[in-house]
Amino acid sequence: MSRYVIRRIILTLPTLFIVSAMVFLIVRVMPGDVTNLLLQDVRYSKQDADKLRERLGIDRPILVQYGDWMGGILTGDLGHSLVNQDPIIRKVQQALPVTMELTLFALTFTMLTAIPIGTLVAVKQDEWPDYVVRGGAVLGASLPAFWIATVVLVVAGRYFGWSPDFEYHSILKAPFANLMQFLLPAFILGIATSASMLRLTRGMLLEVLRQDYIRTAYAKGLRQRTVVVRHALRNALMPVVTVIGLQLANLLSGTLTIEIIFGLPGIGRVMIEAIQTRDYPTIQTVNLLVAASVVFINLAVDLTYGYLDPRTKVSA
Repeated sequence: MSRYVIRRIILTLPTLFIVSAMVFLIVRVMPGDVTNLLLQDVRYSKQDADKLRERLGIDRPILVQYGDWMGGILTGDLGHSLVNQDPIIRKVQQALPVTMELTLFALTFTMLTAIPIGTLVAVKQDEWPDYVVRGGAVLGASLPAFWIATVVLVVAGRYFGWSPDFEYHSILKAPFANLMQFLLPAFILGIATSASMLRLTRGMLLEVLRQDYIRTAYAKGLRQRTVVVRHALRNALMPVVTVIGLQLANLLSGTLTIEIIFGLPGIGRVMIEAIQTRDYPTIQTVNLLVAASVVFINLAVDLTYGYLDPRTKVSA
């Protein structure tokens, strides 16, 4: 198993290299650069802009800039912002826990609702709970999270005089205020995810419940709860685990709009500010961190297969 894990980790390196190169090049073809923004409040000449580019190091050949950036990443130096020279690692340390907390809250909501309800409606196939839940799941999967968040805030503000607390509360200093602040955005973020996972759980469980060994378990006199929970659900969760990993990656990289709408100081806000100011190192580093997270989440999903299904053989 350890050799398999090490081999998979090594195989992720080319993926991360390709992603880093693509992000680096795409950022460089964006119109304008940081010098236009830094000098917008003063009258400047082309020579002034050239001197500023030289001081910031963005006048060098692209390959040299890429090599310096990757060299810093490999040695643990994420670089500095071009706008205010703040260490990027400080921004990441402040913003990443916020995004991770929002993502984990949304994923927790998804798992606590999708798997139990999906199991219930599979057992109650073609009864009224099944039709109601399936209709709600289709609706939930069809509505974008940013639209739901906007409607909720507009309705709550107009008719109930309520608005979210835009001052961030740390979970360590004010856990209850933090919970209240993250509950609604996590719920909205997890609606579409839970809807798709619920439908997948129902479909896979229905397929497993038609297998011969399930009929044999019923024939032996086992209770329905025992058959469903101990025998059917474990095998039905194989594809669901894959979706959980993919949805976790999507949630981690897709919290941008929710963070902006609810004023959460996460990675989304850092990325928006960096794009607006053409802060190349920050954009590159944040994208690389998100891509690395997605790669290692997929690795974790693959390793989970061996636990859920003993028939899965992991070659050494």
